[in-house]
Amino acid sequence: MDRAVILLSGGMDSVTLLSYVKQRLEVARICALSFVYGQKHSRELECAKWQAERVGVAEHRILDISFYGDLTKGGSALTDRSIEVPDLKDIKSDDRMQPPTYVPNRNMVFLSLAAAFGEAQGIADVFYGAQAQDEYGYWDCSQDFVRRMNEVLSLNRKGRITVRAPFAAMSKAEVVKIGLELGVDYDHTWSCYRGGVDPCGSCPSCVERNRAFADAGTE
Repeated sequence: MDRAVILLSGGMDSVTLLSYVKQRLEVARICALSFVYGQKHSRELECAKWQAERVGVAEHRILDISFYGDLTKGGSALTDRSIEVPDLKDIKSDDRMQPPTYVPNRNMVFLSLAAAFGEAQGIADVFYGAQAQDEYGYWDCSQDFVRRMNEVLSLNRKGRITVRAPFAAMSKAEVVKIGLELGVDYDHTWSCYRGGVDPCGSCPSCVERNRAFADAGTE
């Protein structure tokens, strides 16, 4: 594998994946895609730019599909400003399988666009940083989702694309350990769903991030 497309949000998982693809898989030419999809803040995108420059990707595109925020209005706390991002402790256990922070079909849309880009560029491998959340879950981060996406993409008669999610069976702590081994600079990653100057520390993503570092034996 000498070329790859990677979804780069600027969060912990995608940034770790970027170094993993560059260093462990030794992919020479990486094209990174980030998205403006109507999210409430741009802190992750700022980190994505920084990380792409640090690693030295061949190309980094930030695609504006901000209409997606309006399209999913009412369906996600991340894209609808009238819906508050909840603290993890306030999400009922029955709702954690698909919490209010889920964005309808976001990963399917992102991967479809990445597959289209890869096919046009003759790049067969698309990577994204799905991992097995400990406290809550999204169906479009599961191993089953990856498998079924690849079944659909295999119908392509000429430019077949493969979606690769090497962290999909791992906990976030396991991902952090890999990142620490690879020298990932986590100071320039962003996880908080609320944005702001400093992370809130209580939203689902902040709690998961803090526990991952604790489980990995570091701050």
